[in-house]
Amino acid sequence: MSELTIRRVAGSDEYPELVAIWRGAVDATHDFISVSDREDIEARLASDYFPAVNLWVAERDGRPIGFAGVVGAKLEMLFVDAAQRGGRVGSALLDHAVGVLGVTEVDVNEQNASAVGFYTRRGFAVVGRRDSDDEGRPYPLLHLRLTP
Repeated sequence: MSELTIRRVAGSDEYPELVAIWRGAVDATHDFISVSDREDIEARLASDYFPAVNLWVAERDGRPIGFAGVVGAKLEMLFVDAAQRGGRVGSALLDHAVGVLGVTEVDVNEQNASAVGFYTRRGFAVVGRRDSDDEGRPYPLLHLRLTP
């Protein structure tokens, strides 16, 4: 297997591939999200969400296989191509976010047990909870912070 590289997203021309990664990842891990909410979020990724974050992509052989978005010290998004799950892509992106970008916080959907486990195994602890997501949808969020 070739080496994984992480680089800043060069521009909006890369967004369609990232949206496709997001869709596959969400289909594989977010079975609690309604179809209409998933479609609404997907429709806003390139126009609203991606431009609002410091966006990084993980690639292998020049092909994007995951991405992370950061604002300040908070990881706002981290998604991995569904076919690459378990292949350390998410770990590499998180290591980059923490080690290079200074991330210390992340919010995670409470219903996404695999993501909660992913972050807690890497030193994050639950420090709070909210009953809805940032858009007011009924998907509880856990607030996690990196423990020293």
